[in-house]
Amino acid sequence: MGWWILFVLVALLGAALSFRRKRSAQFLRKGAQAEIGRALVAFVPTIELGESFRRTADALGKPRGLTWVKCELGAEVHFARDLKTSELFALAPVTISFAAIPGGGLEEVEAVGNLRAGTAIFVWRDGNWQSDGRAIFNLDPAETLTKYAESLQEITPFASSI
Repeated sequence: MGWWILFVLVALLGAALSFRRKRSAQFLRKGAQAEIGRALVAFVPTIELGESFRRTADALGKPRGLTWVKCELGAEVHFARDLKTSELFALAPVTISFAAIPGGGLEEVEAVGNLRAGTAIFVWRDGNWQSDGRAIFNLDPAETLTKYAESLQEITPFASSI
């Protein structure tokens, strides 16, 4: 008879822990949704944000032999969540112009001055949108999401879910 009571107590304890874990996960999801909402509202493609992106990207020295001259962000921004890390990304259309670095071997290339379209990537960290200077050339934000669909989940403003 004692084993039966012990079994019931263990079952009740397991059920209580399971319920608590479920409530905790729901709370975390609600908190994450609120953070996503704050992030989506906070992203504004300003000239300053474009310049911050340009300076960061230029400091990385890529592409080699070129310096970033101008960077204009477009308004049609897409948002995504990394499926592995849960990081939030803003994918902004960008038009970039380069200039050849003297002695870099590209001074004679005519195409250096051509405008290049792509996607600028921003990351939501510590309550702010930041740039790691990453760009995906020749793809707009929607095409970028399609290409990286196995690792990114699009988040639509005001309909986000975790």
